[in-house]
Amino acid sequence: MAVTPLAAVSTTQVEAAPSSSQTEMYNFVRNTLQKHHVRGIVTVVKNGVPQTISYGYAWYGKRIGNGNSKVVYPTASLQKVITAAMVVQLINETKGTNNEFTQYTKISRWYPNLKNADSITVGNLLTHTSGIMATKTEVDRGRNYSEDKAINWVVNNINSSPSDTIGNYHYNNSNYILLTGIIRQITGRSYADNIQSRIIDKLNLQNTYLYQNIPKGKTDPISYYSNGGKNYQQAAYLKKSLVSQIPGAGNLFTTTEEYYKMQVGLTDGSILNKNDFYYLTHLKSKVVNYSGGLYLYNNDNIKNAYGSFKGVHFGTWMQLTADNQNGIVMFLNQTDDNENNQKDVGYEILQHIKPNTFVAR
Repeated sequence: MAVTPLAAVSTTQVEAAPSSSQTEMYNFVRNTLQKHHVRGIVTVVKNGVPQTISYGYAWYGKRIGNGNSKVVYPTASLQKVITAAMVVQLINETKGTNNEFTQYTKISRWYPNLKNADSITVGNLLTHTSGIMATKTEVDRGRNYSEDKAINWVVNNINSSPSDTIGNYHYNNSNYILLTGIIRQITGRSYADNIQSRIIDKLNLQNTYLYQNIPKGKTDPISYYSNGGKNYQQAAYLKKSLVSQIPGAGNLFTTTEEYYKMQVGLTDGSILNKNDFYYLTHLKSKVVNYSGGLYLYNNDNIKNAYGSFKGVHFGTWMQLTADNQNGIVMFLNQTDDNENNQKDVGYEILQHIKPNTFVAR
């Protein structure tokens, strides 16, 4: 873990609410988290105004509260849309050059030794329709991987694993790890360099890092388990060895506020514009409502993504209206490891923000 000794602090509170409605929302969210025995931090967006509310400890042993400025949270699979957005940037940037590619380009251009690569397209990776069914990307192999070695391991693992028919949907980290390798090959720079220049610097993010770049003075949180009984049990944290295995698919750490800024940046021109975002979320290879790292619902009016890690108790969930005016970004570090139960917590808050607008799952 990235850890610097810190004085014990109490749970961070949001600043004094400027309105009675924000005070009411603050109390509602904290009461909802308490009722469901979860701990974490939520950025609530209501009518275009974000409000961040935290509850419980990010690190109980050191009494570091959720929402403390020292803490950056794992995004898990919420990172995938950022990786996908960088691919769309490169599609735009390479037009008319020798490196030009589209969603229809076969990935054998970059992975000539990968099984079925001459039939799998970039779009297949972006929509999880590559037929890749390889597992074990989240089984800690006990060593720290560089980006290129993590990608090479995935290629070898795919080659030794069974595959399904291309075009069938199978959610799989391997697809996005391969996209990370494509970004590296096209630009001649690391994924870390690309996300720094294309996302972090563009949005002037101050609390967003890949795991290996979390600086001294910052820390990632501990996760805890609770099924309605005692709090802060079964403490577990993300090991560098595990996180290094999944570049582009789960090694980004940030805050709920800054993740919300990334979502806004996907359509306001700072990362992508609205046409780019439509391209990203309506790829021709999609067979379910997933495309480019997001699920779209309600005639494209709702965007949704969930993330977790095997063996720890984190749960991340984002659900926003397509115009980013209402919704939540929720990072939980104490859960019962049940995705639907975590979404029940978020949906209760979403219903309070704008009833009958969002989806429960």
